[in-house]
Amino acid sequence: MPFSSPSLCERPAAVRKALRDQSLDGFILPRGDGYLGEYVAPSDERLAWLTGFTGSAGLAIVLEDKACVFSDGRYTAQMEEQVPHDLWERRHITLDPPQQWLGVHAAGKRIGYDPRLVSPDQLAAWQPREQEPEDQTRFVAVEMNPVDLVWQDRPTPPASIVTPQPLELAGETSAGKRQKIARELRNAGQAAMILADCTSIAWLFNLRGQDLEMLPVAQGYALLMADGKAALFMDLARFSQGSDWLEEGIEVYPPQELKKHLHAFTGQKVRLDPATTPAWFVEQLEAGGVTPVLAPDLCTLPKALKNLVEQEGHRKAQALDGIAMARFLSWLTQHGIGKSETALAVQLNGFRRAAPECVGLSFETISGVGPNGASPHYRAEAGKDRVLMPNSVYLVDSGGQYHFGTTDITRTVWLGEAGAQPPQHVRNAFTRVLKGHIALARARFPAGTPGYRLDTLARAALWEAGLDYDHGTGHGIGSYLSVHEGPQSISPTPRPTALQAGMILSNEPAYYEPGAFGIRIENLLLVRESSVKGPRGPFLEFETLSYTPIDRQLIDTALLTPQERRWVDAYHAETWRRVSPHLEGKERQWLETACAPL
Repeated sequence: MPFSSPSLCERPAAVRKALRDQSLDGFILPRGDGYLGEYVAPSDERLAWLTGFTGSAGLAIVLEDKACVFSDGRYTAQMEEQVPHDLWERRHITLDPPQQWLGVHAAGKRIGYDPRLVSPDQLAAWQPREQEPEDQTRFVAVEMNPVDLVWQDRPTPPASIVTPQPLELAGETSAGKRQKIARELRNAGQAAMILADCTSIAWLFNLRGQDLEMLPVAQGYALLMADGKAALFMDLARFSQGSDWLEEGIEVYPPQELKKHLHAFTGQKVRLDPATTPAWFVEQLEAGGVTPVLAPDLCTLPKALKNLVEQEGHRKAQALDGIAMARFLSWLTQHGIGKSETALAVQLNGFRRAAPECVGLSFETISGVGPNGASPHYRAEAGKDRVLMPNSVYLVDSGGQYHFGTTDITRTVWLGEAGAQPPQHVRNAFTRVLKGHIALARARFPAGTPGYRLDTLARAALWEAGLDYDHGTGHGIGSYLSVHEGPQSISPTPRPTALQAGMILSNEPAYYEPGAFGIRIENLLLVRESSVKGPRGPFLEFETLSYTPIDRQLIDTALLTPQERRWVDAYHAETWRRVSPHLEGKERQWLETACAPL
């Protein structure tokens, strides 16, 4: 008879017993896996298993007499709902960070961590400041993760077949990419670079996999040498279809040989990204007499700069998404009332998957009616979800994976009874979100401008009314890779990465009224060179990639400037031009009405 795991309420106590067996006073558990990505396989959902919290970002700290779960503003409401209050405190990870909590509750204690799940940057950020030497919180790397010791029915780790991303979709050979990055390693005097980010591996080697439901990667590690040769550490059985398609200079080794290859660099410098590589690698390099160099992953920026083939692939993917979204929104106006949030999501997913080119979703569809839309990353659960009733605000955020691109789009709509208009304060908030969306879409800025300098454009109209939202405005997006990609972003956080031609970002200002409704309008934008030239150099601007109607019922035209009204009318005219040839009957009639001039 197989072992079974303890119940949710019994799990903290089981972990505490495992900690006592290892002479530890506590344990810190981030939400993540050995590749430190946003998406994790069911076998790596340790945070959800331990706490009940299923958000995509956060961590837990377990001490002998107390425990706490942390996450950001997207998930505060979700934590309150999912985490047992009698077992766990809940904290905003930015306003009340783990470092501060540890400083109060873990002074002088031995706190365990799994070096395979923690980056050097994370580890440094957890260390409380201003502690006396005798009160220092001591972090101890564990050989055995205490959660794994008590999670008896843990799922089997994924091991999908590794497949090629053809040159006609990638736009550049792996050899070409490797040589460019190897040149940077040689110039820096570094013998090799460790790759733990699965999206970097997928991009660099032009390969994909299906290890994660929403992210087409094959999990593994890699070494890129300064001569351009490379080693992939993955189970050889995963290449059961053959690895002849891998380009010359790439060798595949079993994962258990990784340590031996790391130690082969004794006396040399090896680069690793302190944000995306597990701290375990630092331990191994130092144990083998290798000097670790903590510096950014050299794949991250070129991966974000989409070549012309990738750009065209994105346009194709967004065009297919526009058709699916129009069909769904048309169906929604006729049949949506009375349907549950999960049923609505299933319907949209069906429209998207109807395109033969769609190979899956890029993230779990966010389908929120009324108050549920006020949780930015809400996940509807069958049996617990709301039903769409007349006179409701409905927010739907979704995306698809295509072999040539990845999509992400959000629309907020009003479903009213005949003649019923949205409340004025809802229209006011929606229009202010729209004004911010337009301001960002129309932005023109000097080359070298980092994304955070544009963030206020999206918030200014909301700020005028004392409104705001607690998340970034724009994230990067991959090419048949992750729906969230760096290093570029548009956010209040002052990240220094300059926006460059070829980058793709989301444009998603928002407003959330807890207990009432949520509003978000999201399109994808491609950074391109502008025809305008400044006295100190070139300017950049955005090309809108997403074309789906914006709900005219929610727009208060009195709040729009003439220029903003022209933008909406031009956007809808272009949406009609692109999408209408692919629709018939009632769907086409709906689109014509939805795209009518203001």
